[in-house]
Amino acid sequence: MPGDEREAASTTLRGRGSRLRLRATLLMAVMGPGLITGIVNNDATGIAGYSLAGAKFGYSLFWALVVSTLALGVVQELVARMGAVTGKGLADLIREQFGVRVALLAMLTLLLVNSATVVAEFAGVAAASEIFGLSRYASVPLAAALVFALVAYGSYRKVEVALLSISLVYITYFVTGFMADPAWPKVARGMVPGFELDVAYLTILIALIGTTITPWEMFYNQASVVDKGLGKRELRYIAVDSYAGAASMAVIAFFIMLTTAATLWTNGRPAGNVEEVAQALHPLAGDLAAELFAVGLLNAALMAMAVLPLTTAYAICEAFGWERSVNRGVREAPAFFGIFGGLLAVGALAVLIPGLPLLVLIMIPNVAGGVLLPIILVLALKLVNDEHIMGEHANTPRQNIIGVVTTAGIVVLTAVYLMVLLLTGLGIL
Repeated sequence: MPGDEREAASTTLRGRGSRLRLRATLLMAVMGPGLITGIVNNDATGIAGYSLAGAKFGYSLFWALVVSTLALGVVQELVARMGAVTGKGLADLIREQFGVRVALLAMLTLLLVNSATVVAEFAGVAAASEIFGLSRYASVPLAAALVFALVAYGSYRKVEVALLSISLVYITYFVTGFMADPAWPKVARGMVPGFELDVAYLTILIALIGTTITPWEMFYNQASVVDKGLGKRELRYIAVDSYAGAASMAVIAFFIMLTTAATLWTNGRPAGNVEEVAQALHPLAGDLAAELFAVGLLNAALMAMAVLPLTTAYAICEAFGWERSVNRGVREAPAFFGIFGGLLAVGALAVLIPGLPLLVLIMIPNVAGGVLLPIILVLALKLVNDEHIMGEHANTPRQNIIGVVTTAGIVVLTAVYLMVLLLTGLGIL
């Protein structure tokens, strides 16, 4: 090859390499909101929901995980795109476009679901600590005080990084999933949609959707995009982050369901409490299965225990124009820290009531979230289709089909669930 041609080829390759490095750098700078949301989504309620789905119904609900993961990716991208295009959070847009009354309805929905979820996270702390022989009456107040102090006076970001690192404990489910020798043909058949008019089946199905797609993550993801200062130029990378977050959640959820299906459901073992669910890790950890499960549960609960009240406080203060920031201090943002601290207090006190079944407490917000999710989804879909707000970045027909089908599907499923619940209660079914 002549010298000039070699030099030209070398220059072209260097140019391509530089562009690839630039794109990789931009992607790493943008990555975060979607991935963090996906990982935090596997909180105490997520672990319990996916565990019970596998333990109670084996491999038959994998199709629901696939469908809800696809919907999660679309929803994550939708709200992130709104944040990048408008520079505003979801609560802000709801108030501006629909008025205070609708904003109040949205905030009440968020507050109701998140309050139940915060209670569930404290139930996760209580269950994990009791596996280690610690009383919930000591561990729960300590966890509440620790989380509030870290957010109000400490470096929450450093703690968040540490908790995300501990999330590597989920790898145990990957290993155990293969060690338990699952029935892969049944896994494949479980990808084919099925349906049962049974209260237990419908409860777990709605809970599976409710723990995968949640109102809080919609507000959190959009607010995170705005806080990072991401704009229209980063939309391509924001989409990658959104779908990567959904995929990371799905991989963890898949192996949790696979592990409990292969160990508990296959052997007809009960899963009526946290200790019994923990035995799914027995093929890997042996007699330490409960302790290993407790570490993962405690980590997941602590991480979500900070994120959920923060998201709620941010959204409510944003909706009504109140001061909001972890950097402002308690005196400068009393409403913000009041909501944050109030949620922690309510969650902690609820779990300290004697005799409450912890696993039931952990599952309640999954069902509540699935039932109430359409309220926030409908508002988000109307906003993202408003060309006055989104311009050329409004939803495409394909995105609308997925969004509308998801919303309508949840509404129909909820109606069927309530009908079956009523007929079962009357002794007709």
